[in-house]
Amino acid sequence: MFRSRRLREAVLLTLGVLTPVGILAVNISAFVMSNLTAFRLVIAGCALVSGLVLNGLTAWWILRLASRNANPLYSEYRVWAVGAAVIVVLLTAAGGGYLTYLGLRDPHRLPDSLSMIVASFMLLLPLAVTFVGRRLAGVGGIIPVDEPGPRKQRDPAPKSAPGTTRRPPRAAGR
Repeated sequence: MFRSRRLREAVLLTLGVLTPVGILAVNISAFVMSNLTAFRLVIAGCALVSGLVLNGLTAWWILRLASRNANPLYSEYRVWAVGAAVIVVLLTAAGGGYLTYLGLRDPHRLPDSLSMIVASFMLLLPLAVTFVGRRLAGVGGIIPVDEPGPRKQRDPAPKSAPGTTRRPPRAAGR
């Protein structure tokens, strides 16, 4: 079936690791489900922190993009832009945390559609905003990284002082 020894080893290693990880995940999930009222607040707090991080990084990248591409406009309205970004990030993160908290109120109704929709929205919103922002800026990809700027061309040879001639370097051994 698998002709390559490395491929066989990788498949066996993957199966060997996934099985215990799956068993641990099932047992941890069962423990969380049996103590859902205690974990409900922790999970909602994690959703809040996740929203702050993901949306905050996206807002930071968009503000950097605006400062680079629309510098005069951004410079004039910088305080308003940063303030609006902070408000949007806080509201979306708080909304995600609160709706997650509401979705986990009844363990017999899980998986809850509200929790699933909120989690999907919290994950897809920053990715969609970043994707659209990068397309509008003419930058490819999804993950915001610093794009290399235009390279400065170096002078082929440094200029020498007037009245002196520049000699080529001598080869070693002569």
